[in-house]
Amino acid sequence: MSYAAVEVMWAATGTTVPWKEHASYAPAVQLLLAALAALAGGACLASTRTPSGPGRAAVTTALVVAIPVFVVGTNGLPMYFVTLVTLSGIESATGLAQVLLNTAGAMLLFLVGLSYRRRLRGDCPRCGWTHGGASDGPLAHPDASRASNRTRRTVYLLMCGLLPWAGVKTIWTLGGDALGVSADAWRRTTGVGASGPSKAAASVGIDVTVLAAMVGGFLLLGLLYTWGQVFPRWTLVLSGRRVPRLLPLIPAWLTGIPLTMYGSVLTVMAPLMAVGTLPEIKPSPPFTTSSGITWMVEFGGLAFAGLGIGLVVAARSYAARTHPVCASASASASATTTRPE
Repeated sequence: MSYAAVEVMWAATGTTVPWKEHASYAPAVQLLLAALAALAGGACLASTRTPSGPGRAAVTTALVVAIPVFVVGTNGLPMYFVTLVTLSGIESATGLAQVLLNTAGAMLLFLVGLSYRRRLRGDCPRCGWTHGGASDGPLAHPDASRASNRTRRTVYLLMCGLLPWAGVKTIWTLGGDALGVSADAWRRTTGVGASGPSKAAASVGIDVTVLAAMVGGFLLLGLLYTWGQVFPRWTLVLSGRRVPRLLPLIPAWLTGIPLTMYGSVLTVMAPLMAVGTLPEIKPSPPFTTSSGITWMVEFGGLAFAGLGIGLVVAARSYAARTHPVCASASASASATTTRPE
């Protein structure tokens, strides 16, 4: 309902809310989003019961329609994150607010939808397991474990998509030329060195966006190995304590899903531009040729999609390995417990 109120206010006051470069939400679209948010709010209230007939279909339809809309609205989240950590400045405060509202809505609606699906299946809406006893007591957490060999190999392979993009960025940062672009032209155009973090990273040959990707890689490792479930010794006072389950999962989902969508689009666009199905991008500084831009689009798509899909795969494994069960489940029910999907 808060989301709906903000959208109505923006539409009524004519506030500019960009959804991509040189394009903004129309007031009619904002009102449509507000109506969808209100509908989703009603579905959330109804999902705490087990409706039948038309009521069940209405709640399911509202959630199925609303969740993808909010997920698509999170698409710019990683880009805003990079601009914030590099102190590059925010192009639009309303654009950032819209992305954050969509992100919060997507996460909350996903949790509601998950609980509702469990309720309809007759499972515990809290832990997703089939058991007797109450579902509002303490939770029993499984022992720490690392991801399977197949999952780890898959994630490592996906991470290889970062190499071409990171390699080109590193060459420019170190003063070399790549894709017809000189290091000086790249620095002048992108303004590298204008902010403290960017300048400090560039001084040791690391582009700040590559540094952000390294942070994503660190998160990936935590999702794959046991130190992401129990704080390791180098965390000092936290050593040996259980890592809150949502601490790595929330940033993994919030970053992985938008990166996957954005990277997949770029990965498909570049070959289509190369064969002429889509028009070529006209060269603009620092690029001097359309082919150079096309290659960089492909490298960016492989990097973003690889990191995004890797985060989603690792997060799915982490969620399954750390899934708790209500501790109040009886011993007899536990013996026949069905593991949630």
